[in-house]
Amino acid sequence: MTTTHNTDGWQAVVQLHRDLGRALPLGEMEDSTWLFEQAATTELRRAAAAVPGATPGRLRIDLANPDAAGAPAVAAPPGALPPGPLRIDGEFAALPGEPLPALSDQLRHVMFACAADRQGLRVTEVNLRVTALLESGDVPPVTSTPVGVLTASPDGDAAFTAVAVPGVAHLTRTLGSPVTERRGHLRIEFATAAGHHPLHVARAVRTAVTATLTSDATVTVLITAMNVTA
Repeated sequence: MTTTHNTDGWQAVVQLHRDLGRALPLGEMEDSTWLFEQAATTELRRAAAAVPGATPGRLRIDLANPDAAGAPAVAAPPGALPPGPLRIDGEFAALPGEPLPALSDQLRHVMFACAADRQGLRVTEVNLRVTALLESGDVPPVTSTPVGVLTASPDGDAAFTAVAVPGVAHLTRTLGSPVTERRGHLRIEFATAAGHHPLHVARAVRTAVTATLTSDATVTVLITAMNVTA
């Protein structure tokens, strides 16, 4: 019985990590911040859904040029993409009669703006393709259920400092603990609250936590979800 329970728990963790996707570099190299792909694509789909005549489908975010990616300024989260410009590859369905080139241009513009202005992602390419034509008046609503990340209560000075920063909704523990410390380096993970720019919150958290540490300590931030409401 115990073996089965442990196996089920391990499988749930593996599935959670698959759902969250890769950790994407957020901001500049010196920001030492990453954002899970699922959180980013959820916001991109919401923004794209506002374009009349189109329904966004699958979205994938990857490095625009893997060979030109830089080395992280500090230790990156396990499996994270290295710092570098990003590319969005996506699909969408359109209503018959819609001018597809113009529709694609609108969607690209909206996604570029959402990535830069609402998230802080350095997106340099958006590649879209039409995968279906919808019946007139039969545009399905865009639904995107956020992945339920594992929340955690603060424990320790760094955790209490981080959770007190405006814009931090709560700490999370998708990688085992909300605060991981190893050899003078801390990794802090949390979800950001609705109405707060994730990169601005991450910078504030890094500044606040770094101020409580020794001068040679470093801090990495991992954002697991955005726009979390109370």
